[in-house]
Amino acid sequence: VSVSRAIKPFAEPGRPPDWFSQKHCASQYSELLETTETPKRKRGEKGEVVETVEDVIVRKLTAERVEELKKMIKETQEKYRQLKKDAELIQAGHMDNRLEELCNEIMMWVIYLF
Repeated sequence: VSVSRAIKPFAEPGRPPDWFSQKHCASQYSELLETTETPKRKRGEKGEVVETVEDVIVRKLTAERVEELKKMIKETQEKYRQLKKDAELIQAGHMDNRLEELCNEIMMWVIYLF
C-alpha cells in the first residue's frame, strides 16, 4: 500500500484508476524481478558490497527515466523555439492571414495542459 500511495503523485495523465492498486504494483514488481538478470556474486573479502537485483532494477529504471526526461526537454525546447519564431512573425505582421488558425492551436495546447 505504501508504495502505491507514494508513487501516485508522479503518475502520467491517462493512467487507469487501478494502475496504483496494490495488486497491480505487486505484479509490475514481480515482472521486473523476473525480467532482470540476477547479478553474479563475486568472491571477495568480507564486507564487500554486492549489487542486488533491486539495485539493478533501480539503476535500469533511473536510466530509462533520465532518457525520457531528456527527450521531453528536447521536445519542449523545440516547441518553445517554434512558438518564439511564430510570435516574432506575428509581431512583424507576416502571419496575419493565419492568426485564427494559430489562436485555435494555442487553445488546444491550453486545453491539453490543463
